Amino acid sequence: MKYRHRVLGFLFFLSIVTYVDRVCISVAGPAMQKDLNLSPEQWGWVVAAFAFAYAIFEIPTGSMGDRSGPRGVLTRIVIWWSAFTTLTGMVSNYFVLLGTRFLFGAGEAGAYPNSSAAISRWFPATERGRAHGVVWMASRIGGAISPLMVIPIQVAYGWRASFLVFGILGVVWAAAWFWWFRDNPADKPGVTREEIEEIGVTRGSGSHAIPWGQALRSPNLLWIMLMYHTYCWGSFFYLSWLHTFLVKGRGFDDADVKSMSWLPFAFGAVANLMGGITSDRLVKRIGLRWGRRVVAMSGLGASALFITLTMFTEDKLLSVLLLALGYAGSDFMLPVAWAVCLDTGRKYAGAVTGAMNTAGQLGSTLTSLAFGYLVTGFGSYNAPLAPMAAMTAISALLWLKIDPAVQIIPEDSSQPGPMTKAA
Repeated sequence: MKYRHRVLGFLFFLSIVTYVDRVCISVAGPAMQKDLNLSPEQWGWVVAAFAFAYAIFEIPTGSMGDRSGPRGVLTRIVIWWSAFTTLTGMVSNYFVLLGTRFLFGAGEAGAYPNSSAAISRWFPATERGRAHGVVWMASRIGGAISPLMVIPIQVAYGWRASFLVFGILGVVWAAAWFWWFRDNPADKPGVTREEIEEIGVTRGSGSHAIPWGQALRSPNLLWIMLMYHTYCWGSFFYLSWLHTFLVKGRGFDDADVKSMSWLPFAFGAVANLMGGITSDRLVKRIGLRWGRRVVAMSGLGASALFITLTMFTEDKLLSVLLLALGYAGSDFMLPVAWAVCLDTGRKYAGAVTGAMNTAGQLGSTLTSLAFGYLVTGFGSYNAPLAPMAAMTAISALLWLKIDPAVQIIPEDSSQPGPMTKAA
């Protein structure tokens, strides 16, 4: 096995742990709202606090990985969020919960940009879409298994115990990662010269501080950020409001949640893997620009359609199936978005992915808040699905403005890029 595939294995398990910890609060949400006497508006602020803090710290932490490498940065991130996962299970009231979730988001910010930076350093460009697909597939596996793990703990010991248990997982991963991983493949004993040549290591290693003044004048970066902002209006629902929606909007009980709520994440896992593979193959056949766009636009367009259809049924199984297809559509796009940040950002991959995800998490913040207020204002859990679908459709159209073949910070022409075909 090549060493870069072992790196991908570490990132695979990191992504599972990340989403087990994130989705834990969604699964426990109905019980937490009842125990702490939280209204829909207050729950919206709870889930928004995480997303807002995540947005604030995403760029600094992503840039930190570019400068100092993802080995130490990811170790710090995982230990921090593990601590606040545990502390979530100890909260006593609404305001303590708000502060805990804000600090959770601040600590977890940068996890995926630094994973992306690791992929940039360890994988050639023609494998990056697939690698991101595997990482995001793992996140959905984490989301799928969360109800299967949380509900039995919750039934036996209460919702607080689940957070205590899951806080331990990240610490184990962080210790193994820091011991084994190296930022530069050439520094890792056992990596062959042939693999280093395949990777093209000199383009992904070293310390790189992005010139933000130049970057923010790039239309490509601004379109990427706007695309991800609108995408997150639909996708963050699955991490924040899904289980509350199923319980209060479709009448699910604990047995229904355990037996069906994993479906969106399972569909998303498959879609992430297929999206990355499909895009990499299309890039080889039709070029970088349309090889990325076709996958992204088709996935997001389908997602908008299925989210819209969910509003017109009250059937439990059909509702969860339509939501699953909606998640699969947007997840078909997801590895492409992160691969495009590497295509356009190159050695600044951590900063570019951080900028994209900052814009995205601002969208997550707004949709989290809007969901609670729309439920109260319209007296229906269907009402928030309309803006989710609309913003997802806009995200699909924005891909016509994104050009994966154009670098955000142009490199010296003497330095070969990862791909030259852009048709």
